[in-house]
Amino acid sequence: MSTENPQAAALAALAGLIADRTRAACLLALLDGRAWTAGELARHAGVAASTLSEHLGKLVAGGLLTEERQGRHRYVRLADARVAQVVEDLAAQVPAAVRRPARTLREASAGAAMARGRTCYDHFAGRLGIVLTDALTRRGLLRQDTGFALTDAGVEWFGTAGVPLDLGGRRPLARACLDWTERRPHLAGAAGAALCRRALEAGWCVRVGSGRAVTVTPSGERVFSDLLGISGRPWLETG
Repeated sequence: MSTENPQAAALAALAGLIADRTRAACLLALLDGRAWTAGELARHAGVAASTLSEHLGKLVAGGLLTEERQGRHRYVRLADARVAQVVEDLAAQVPAAVRRPARTLREASAGAAMARGRTCYDHFAGRLGIVLTDALTRRGLLRQDTGFALTDAGVEWFGTAGVPLDLGGRRPLARACLDWTERRPHLAGAAGAALCRRALEAGWCVRVGSGRAVTVTPSGERVFSDLLGISGRPWLETG
């Protein structure tokens, strides 16, 4: 007689939560790290508000989302960075050949902007994320040979660059996150989050529209050149 493995049952339940097109669309949208209203997510997913509410209830009950209410509005966001990692890692496994091609010029432009630079929950992804990760590695601030890890010089660099690190948190300082457009890992973890947060707060990077896409400002170009030796605009290059 076999005994059900509780871990297997929990894993199946988690997979079942994600294995729905509407819920998957919501999870991908929330990778921008911000809180969305139920109405915004319903329009994004192309479903009725009542339908979306049922899906959000399941995601909240399953621990993938957290919610709060302000007046008549219901806001939801990803529960934490671990959930974002699961969603991004799964998205990276989708073969490029099965992704829907852009149907309009607007969609093509939005897709190109996402590929150049975007937020992946709370850190940079896309070409920009890879450029920053490679620059940190070239300067001996980040190691990739035995998994992602900040060097002692790297920890010191974050301090002198005015990018405060949370050294006492439970989250790893550096973690590799597979980039679904570049097919290479970019920097995540506390260090990736700190760099992204500082860049957006200081205006080195700004969001493009209301989505996840970001672009580097002229002041950001100067800062990245001074701090990391990045010349030109390699985040605009393809291939």
